[in-house]
Amino acid sequence: MCCKKVLLVLMCSLASSVWAADSCTIDIKGTDLITFTDMAGKPLRRITVPAKCNQFTINMFHVGKMPKTAMGHNVVITKTADISGVIKDGMRYGISKDYLPPKDPRIVAASTMIGGGAKTSVQFPVAKIKNGDYSFFCSFIGHDRKMRGKFEIQ
Repeated sequence: MCCKKVLLVLMCSLASSVWAADSCTIDIKGTDLITFTDMAGKPLRRITVPAKCNQFTINMFHVGKMPKTAMGHNVVITKTADISGVIKDGMRYGISKDYLPPKDPRIVAASTMIGGGAKTSVQFPVAKIKNGDYSFFCSFIGHDRKMRGKFEIQ
């Protein structure tokens, strides 16, 4: 009985330390099916950042096979109301600029665009997220409609 209690305490403390270490980072996947998923493969519709985080990191793994020019993915964070304008303005910059306007003040954070088999990360200060409605999306042409979700601080 004593060993079971010790084992339970050790498991709980390990689980809480792992959760605390990862709470300011999220790992996600981009797929050739034009989706963001969590690491278990479930559709990703919301990213919630703990308010205690000073910095937040998104690591994205493109688990597909297609190249960047055919099925590139990135992660961009803006106010939800700014998505259409960022996408429209970014189209003229093309794939070489990740379909994003350079130094656009509407963009809170953006990873680089990657193709199948690659990974990318973006880290940014949580303080850049002010009051309002924010979202994350992929800026590759046409992907923002399916690869989009809410981004919130709690």
